[in-house]
Amino acid sequence: MTGFGFAQVTATAAGLLLTSLPPAAQAQTASDETGNKAIVQRAFDAWASGTGSPYDLLAEDASWTITGNSLASKNYPSREAFITEIIRPFNARMSVGLKPAIRNIYADGNTVVVFFDASGTARDGKPYANTYAWFLALNDGKITEASAFFDSIAFNDLWNRVPVNP
Repeated sequence: MTGFGFAQVTATAAGLLLTSLPPAAQAQTASDETGNKAIVQRAFDAWASGTGSPYDLLAEDASWTITGNSLASKNYPSREAFITEIIRPFNARMSVGLKPAIRNIYADGNTVVVFFDASGTARDGKPYANTYAWFLALNDGKITEASAFFDSIAFNDLWNRVPVNP
């Protein structure tokens, strides 16, 4: 008697769920994924060229969670809280801002996952480099929820080493 392994059962169930969607719903999901992925890609391109950033996509009530054990790990319940508590103090520590290089970008429904490296130079002249994975939920072209993963040791080193006000 042969049985199915967990992976086979999971793949079969996922395939049944996807194929049970009406064709219009399947097309809409693919369209949303393509559109959301393109929106995030453009924001990262603008960040890399110094003309914008993914933070421009944040809805006012966006929730941004930094996971793990860094000095910044917690939930920021709004765009303003995240920008005020993390982005502005981070940028104040840098003499050359971060430039991202996307390793890969994935889309699943309204969620876009960006796996990327970013590097810059801190005000003390030392380089800062980190690898990130951001899970971004979009609604009408705006980020409404985000979860960010990164190397907390590299982040904490910068945060502790370089003061915001020299």
